[in-house]
Amino acid sequence: MWISLPPDEGWPHKPSDSGRFLLSSQPIFSALEFVVQRNICMTLVINRVFLILVATGYSLSVFSDTLASENTAPPASGEQSKTETIAPAKPVVTKKPVLLPGTGVLIKNGTDTFEDENWKWYHRHPKSSREQDKRMRSPLGKSNNGLWFEGPKRGTPDVVKRVELPAPGLEGSEHGLLIATLRAGIPGRLTYRMMQDDLIFNMSKAAGRGLSVADNPSVVTRVYLPPFAQWEQRNGASFGFRCGCTTHAIITGKEHPDRGDFGVEEYWPGMFIVFEPGDGKEKSNSAYLRVRGDRRGRGMRGPTISETELGWWTLGMSFSRDGKVHYFASQGVDDLTMNDHLTTQNPYGYRTEWVKTFFYNVCSQDDGKTWSTPWVIDDPKTFFVRRQNMARSSQKSQR
Repeated sequence: MWISLPPDEGWPHKPSDSGRFLLSSQPIFSALEFVVQRNICMTLVINRVFLILVATGYSLSVFSDTLASENTAPPASGEQSKTETIAPAKPVVTKKPVLLPGTGVLIKNGTDTFEDENWKWYHRHPKSSREQDKRMRSPLGKSNNGLWFEGPKRGTPDVVKRVELPAPGLEGSEHGLLIATLRAGIPGRLTYRMMQDDLIFNMSKAAGRGLSVADNPSVVTRVYLPPFAQWEQRNGASFGFRCGCTTHAIITGKEHPDRGDFGVEEYWPGMFIVFEPGDGKEKSNSAYLRVRGDRRGRGMRGPTISETELGWWTLGMSFSRDGKVHYFASQGVDDLTMNDHLTTQNPYGYRTEWVKTFFYNVCSQDDGKTWSTPWVIDDPKTFFVRRQNMARSSQKSQR
């Protein structure tokens, strides 16, 4: 609070004219007046000192604040580079290595290059639809090389045809397999909802009853994503690359005779390519990878694919000895690396024991007039890592 100083009246205080008259005319009160005047003078002195101290203290306080603000102000640009502390760079987070798809040895009869000019598919219509109406409709369709067969649950795509590659792919590869479908549901009936057909690899020809995860199996495929103008313009899953697996758990299959008991449980982890149509204005067409699935079996959204990222993609899954599934995807046809790792999961909370096969899904809206997206696949391969005891036995037999 500012305090106004009284006007300068001189010091010591001059008595007024009345005071002088009083002192001269009334000597009896001189001593008393002297005391009163002295007290008045002392009071004025104390007030002046107090005001000086207050004023001085305030100015010192302001000066002190000024110094503090100057000391805490940011240094000039010339000095800043000398005095500021540079924050340490964040460490690069590297992914924990997992089993790469393609690791180990290529399994004999565990691949198809589609380069054989005699490659053919034999349709056996009407197709199977056991999942929809409990009718399998044997015999099932198959390829003439015995490596592919129609899915008994949902039937095979309407088009399964060896074709020239739509764009350069793997070095030395010239042909792939076109798969597309029109009527993916029950033969002779339209459902007007998303249905899917299956093309299944005959793993029994390559690995008997399947591949144990003790052998670290993995599968790799290439798939060609055409321009969005050729896609079925439906929001949802369009293509799937999956594996058939088993483990020991509580059986959940609706039609399984041992449902609810502990036994061999089937499940099908994999990856779907999902289309998201644009609105013709601000939102452009796009797609994304959906991984199936997490511990509860839910789909997990993966990378988005824009118009400029179409063309060949490489998809892969590996199965390590701890029962986990490792999902990989990469634009192009190069071998997969840890940079292409999407996620590692125990789908449905299961610990994988056996990989029975791999297969492709082709989806459509089953309205009888709209074709699915035309997919071209190439060079699917199956790998495993030789166990040490197997390798040693092989070496001994060679000796």
